[in-house]
Amino acid sequence: QFRKKRLRFGRSRIHEWGLFAMEPIAADEMVIEYVGQNIRQVVADMREKRYAQEGIGSSYLFRVDHDTIIDATKCGNLARFINHCCTPNCYAKVITIEAQKKIVIYSKQAIGVNEEITYDYKFPIEDTKIPCLCRTESCRGPLN
Repeated sequence: QFRKKRLRFGRSRIHEWGLFAMEPIAADEMVIEYVGQNIRQVVADMREKRYAQEGIGSSYLFRVDHDTIIDATKCGNLARFINHCCTPNCYAKVITIEAQKKIVIYSKQAIGVNEEITYDYKFPIEDTKIPCLCRTESCRGPLN
């Protein structure tokens, strides 16, 4: 049984908007579930193109497994505002509840009030690089 953590979104030093703790969070606690529509890869590909055509700069597509992606672009929760960091304070884990796969964000370490919630996006390596903006000492450079 988990109590929902008190979180807020606000301006981030990493990238535009971010998610911040409004209460201390201990290590190994559930922080938030990544919520959106469960879609297949072919639908995700179509939506990604449509979002680009509509001028939606950021899409919030999170891969659950080979077949399933959660799209939080138009109907997600605050978890979609979590930024990538090469030295994150959280991690994402796929869990199964009543035969349904869900993505849950857990704390890797203690997180203080007003500290930004981050995790490693673990994007696959691609030729077209996406620059990382985390600015940590051990920043890898690109997200992919």
